[in-house]
Amino acid sequence: MTHEYFPPFHRAKSFHCPYCNVKTSQDWYSAMIYISDISFDSGIDVCICDHCSNRSFWYGDKMIIPLATNAPMPHSDMPESLIDDFNEARNIVNQSPRGAAALLRLCLQKLMVELGESGKDINKDIGSLVSKGLPDEIQQALDIVRVIGNESVHPGELDLRDDQETALQLFELINFIIEERISRKKRINVLFQKLPEGKRQGIEARDKTS
Repeated sequence: MTHEYFPPFHRAKSFHCPYCNVKTSQDWYSAMIYISDISFDSGIDVCICDHCSNRSFWYGDKMIIPLATNAPMPHSDMPESLIDDFNEARNIVNQSPRGAAALLRLCLQKLMVELGESGKDINKDIGSLVSKGLPDEIQQALDIVRVIGNESVHPGELDLRDDQETALQLFELINFIIEERISRKKRINVLFQKLPEGKRQGIEARDKTS
């Protein structure tokens, strides 16, 4: 089950640490340059995690060390075919939100295959899922990733070059889709398999005749 993720943001009092991935309070300090009796603000801020004591370094409002990411980890039930692209998107989102969005569009295309569709045309695949009873909120999440991902590859009305916040929300949507379409079914199936075999056979026989 997914939990709300709070990505690192400049001068935020708490967020998920990029090192230990624990949401905890953060302590901020400004790095100063001293020459003789004169001090200068370096423009670099240091953030120390209260949980693991690791330091992240920020220039302006961007985290420069670690480069890793502000983005959430992949969902625990994420199919293996998506993980490399998802993590690559995580690694570049700070430097290239548009590049991260393009990679997440590729994740979405691969996810369509995992959900039983062709993966050749995302728009048609979503339409197919809708015809099979896909809930509105899942359809909207899929279309958000599709449209924004397309705009990152073929720029039109949206400009993602510096829009890190929107790119980060796409990671959340991918994880949300996996939670709703893969994890929930998995948990329900585990519970169903725990029913007595005779009860399960009776249910299956009922459904064959209905």
